Amino acid sequence: MNRRFGPALRPLALLFLTHLSACDSGEPPQEVPVVATKSDAEVPTWLSPTDAMEPALWLARREPGQAATAAARSEHLRHSLARARQTFIEDPRMIANRTVQLGQMLAEAGKPESYESLLDGLEAAAAPTRRKQLYGELCQHYYNTRQQGLDRTWALARLTERYAAQPVVPDATP
Repeated sequence: MNRRFGPALRPLALLFLTHLSACDSGEPPQEVPVVATKSDAEVPTWLSPTDAMEPALWLARREPGQAATAAARSEHLRHSLARARQTFIEDPRMIANRTVQLGQMLAEAGKPESYESLLDGLEAAAAPTRRKQLYGELCQHYYNTRQQGLDRTWALARLTERYAAQPVVPDATP
């Protein structure tokens, strides 16, 4: 079945084969609920520069266990990525990729966090300097701080203190 049907048609093919096999057995076909889903195969593992998918929607769909609320969460993530774009050098696509990477690393370490909370927390930690920061670098600092045993609140407080110690960029307006 994998060779004949693409990822999008597999659920329909399976449904058809289930009904067909029920008809052959002489028993009345059982009702099989049809649920519209987007398979993991349709959501790329990482966003490449040529992917047409919006970073916020991709990020919402990539989070484990959150597929049902992806559309609602993508709106919040869209705003978070817009704020992050003002704080970090990387573009929204790369920020989304790094957020997923950090989320996976934390989950593997037994310290899972939602992508929303990671993005919002790290943006807030770097924002006081009013200068563009490297998101990937901040993600690594956050991960290392969490691995040292600090919980989310203390790790973000430490990073906020560290970033706030950087010289503030003066306003460019006269």
